Amino acid sequence: MNTETIKQQDFYAWTQQQASLLRTKEFNKIDLEQLIEEIESMGNSELRELESRLTVLLMHLLKWQYQPNLQTRSWTLTIKEQRRRIAKRLQQSPSLKSKLQEVINDAYELARGDAADETGLPESNFPETCPWEYTQFIDMEFWSEPKK
Repeated sequence: MNTETIKQQDFYAWTQQQASLLRTKEFNKIDLEQLIEEIESMGNSELRELESRLTVLLMHLLKWQYQPNLQTRSWTLTIKEQRRRIAKRLQQSPSLKSKLQEVINDAYELARGDAADETGLPESNFPETCPWEYTQFIDMEFWSEPKK
């Protein structure tokens, strides 16, 4: 059975096989192209996780700001958790910081739409671009001011 077939039928077995080949320095047997793709995919998943966490955080901050009468303990806990996890992700993978503004822009665009969906408010009620700087919205003491 070739490595592509193994990968398609049992991804875990393929990863273990590739790791074993690397350990024993049997480089000529490694499925190099697939291994490269998987490594790139792992890096991209780190970026997607960061974007996902930023989206959730920014959406909750928008809801916090635009529906202050509906603020709940659940929103507070979600905001705090996302802040901690974002900080941890950036600590574990500091090179993600070079992509941070781009990821914030993408995450805010998603958060804006999600906030509109969850609040029932028109998307046009929310600023087109993120109204906060990263250092501001990641701060555990920051809570966006209610819109009147």
